[in-house]
Amino acid sequence: MGKKRFAVVLAGSGNLDGNNIQETVLLLTGIVRAGAAFQCFAPDVEQHEVIDHYTRKTMPERRYVLHEAARMVQGDVKPLSELNAAEFDALAFPGGYGVAKNLCTYAFAGIHATVNEEVKSVITAFHAAKKPIGAMCIAPILISLVLRHGLITLGKECSVSKDAESLGMVHREAKQDEVVEDRENLLFSTPCFMLENDLASISSAAFAMVQAMLSHCK
Repeated sequence: MGKKRFAVVLAGSGNLDGNNIQETVLLLTGIVRAGAAFQCFAPDVEQHEVIDHYTRKTMPERRYVLHEAARMVQGDVKPLSELNAAEFDALAFPGGYGVAKNLCTYAFAGIHATVNEEVKSVITAFHAAKKPIGAMCIAPILISLVLRHGLITLGKECSVSKDAESLGMVHREAKQDEVVEDRENLLFSTPCFMLENDLASISSAAFAMVQAMLSHCK
C-alpha cells in the first residue's frame, strides 16, 4: 500500500501577500514526518498586491501566485488547474493573508467575498468525495466561504470567527497547539498565527492536524 497523498494549495510567498512561509514549511514537514507524501499547487493568477515585508508598504510591482509559490518549494508546484481530487487522499491549506487576498477576496469584501473558481472547485470536490480538508491560521474562512457548514477554529473569538459563523459555520475556540476536528464533515483546523504563537506550538499542531486527517483517509 502506497503513501497517502496530500494536495497542498498555496497562495504565494510571504505572510502579508501570500502564504506564511513558516506555517507552510511546518505543514509540509508534518506531512513527511507522518509518513505521507505531498504535491503543492497554486492558481496561475496575478496576486492582488505586493508588499515589502520589511517596510510593510505596498510595492508597485506585479507578481503571480504560482511563480511566488514556487519560491517556497524549490519550484515543485503545479498549476491548480491540474489538481485532480481522485489522485489525492487529503487537501490542506497553510495560512497567510494571501489566502484571503489571492484565493478569495475576503480581505476586501468580508462575507460577501468571491472565491477563485479553481479553488472553489477543488474544495467542493474533496468535500463531496469525503476526503479530509485541513486549514491553518486564516484559511478556515476560505473553507467557510465555500462550504457554509461545519466546525472550524480561528483560535479565539474575533471578527473573522464571527464572519465564519454568519456564513453558517460553528466556531470553537482553541489553544495555540490544538486542532479542532469536524469528523462529520472531515474538516481539520488549527489557529497558528491567528493567536500569539511560536514555532514549536505550530509545528506540534501541524503534525497533529496531519495525523488526524490521515486517521480519516479512506
